[in-house]
Amino acid sequence: MNHPLRFRVFICSLFALFAFACTPKAAGPVTTTADPNPTTTLKPAADKTLSPCGKFSDAKNPDDAETNYVIYRQMIKAGESKQALKMWRQVYATSPAADGKRATVYTDGIAFYSDLIKKVPAKMEAYGDSILMLYQEARSCYPGDGYMAAIQGFDSYYTYPGSATDDEIYALFKESIEIDGAEKLNYFVINPMSKLLVEQHREGKIDVEETKMITDALKTRLAKGLKECKGAGCEPWQAIENYAPETLRYFETVQGFYDCQYFINQYYADYKADSTNCDAILTAYSRLRYGGCAEGTPEFDELKRAYGANCRQPAGPSDLKKAFDCLESSDYNCAIENFTAAAEGTDDAERKGRYYMYVAKVYYSHKRNFSQARAFARRAADADSSSGEPYMLIGTLYASSGPLCGPGTGFDSQIVTWPAIDKWQQAKRIEPGLAGKANTLINRYTQYMPSKSDIFSRGIKKGDSFTVGCWIQETTRVRTP
Repeated sequence: MNHPLRFRVFICSLFALFAFACTPKAAGPVTTTADPNPTTTLKPAADKTLSPCGKFSDAKNPDDAETNYVIYRQMIKAGESKQALKMWRQVYATSPAADGKRATVYTDGIAFYSDLIKKVPAKMEAYGDSILMLYQEARSCYPGDGYMAAIQGFDSYYTYPGSATDDEIYALFKESIEIDGAEKLNYFVINPMSKLLVEQHREGKIDVEETKMITDALKTRLAKGLKECKGAGCEPWQAIENYAPETLRYFETVQGFYDCQYFINQYYADYKADSTNCDAILTAYSRLRYGGCAEGTPEFDELKRAYGANCRQPAGPSDLKKAFDCLESSDYNCAIENFTAAAEGTDDAERKGRYYMYVAKVYYSHKRNFSQARAFARRAADADSSSGEPYMLIGTLYASSGPLCGPGTGFDSQIVTWPAIDKWQQAKRIEPGLAGKANTLINRYTQYMPSKSDIFSRGIKKGDSFTVGCWIQETTRVRTP
């Protein structure tokens, strides 16, 4: 094995995880399980060409090989795993590619060895080697199907943490995208790839061209899934929609990554919902300018007029005027510096709180720096104890942190809803006029709390005190939908 130490860490993690079967789920917050575990799903090859690897027709006795395949598959359904494994080994020895159209023998083998790790921990390293070997063989034998690279990446990311580096998992997901294309991309790739894509770009490991290509593929597949899904089949797609786009908003901070239309789609509706509110106007107007929108674009022209009519700046030179000028021109560091100076230069509690909130919102909307946004929201709350707005923002920061604090699915990505709801409840207690807005958010995110089974499996119960880690570091109360 190329990475013995890392694999031993992986195996220990894997053994601990087997108490909870890991299946591809759309990311959190979400409480619904999507399709059955794709590791055991019968899936035809992507094209009509038969696999070059050993098939039933290549075996010495083709009829026996195919019969043995049918028998062991029936044994699996009957729960006769020991006998099924013996028969599987015979099929694998003669015809690992089955009929040449599907990788089922490989995926069944992966399931067998995964189960053996739980039953015979003394051989976990050997069985783990077998799992990785089967993945590699399956990808070689079915090179026209991105499914095997996708599921290997998925299992390495979620089910077998430590079995591969983030770079290796990223490469697997990228391989699956290149093979399958945006239209056929496996749904369970979208969330983990979104997070890995941001990390790869932030660390300078991939260029803008590759990043844009993959971002477009992920968004195209999500849009297609949402458009074509029906009934309960839409649940995983809706959950992905709550995760991946928020994660990919990181690229708003990369100048020129998204075009003018993206920023119109992202911010114009928020402005229209509160078209005389200077905060909403400032955010949308500045974002459109940053995205390259110019005069002659209807939405940009409307925002410019709204800015002039509703965001009256103080006369004469001042820190506040300079801050607004900087924000209008999308110079966010300058805006932060001068809004902070304006806040520190006044003794008026309401103004001080409002100016600090401007800084907090710049960090949230324009810099995507959640910890700094919270720090200035807290300053605003300290300055003006009558305002609930700082807590509304902090709640939004927490609710948006599923992609930051979890792997994109399940408990770790869902627990952020608890402190988020705490903050929205605090906001409406302080400022009753915010109750409608706060209740809307509370009702929306209550459905994304961890399920009863999730908290039970972790030995906690409803009403317990619980500390959410990550950057949040808040003690809250356990709740379920």
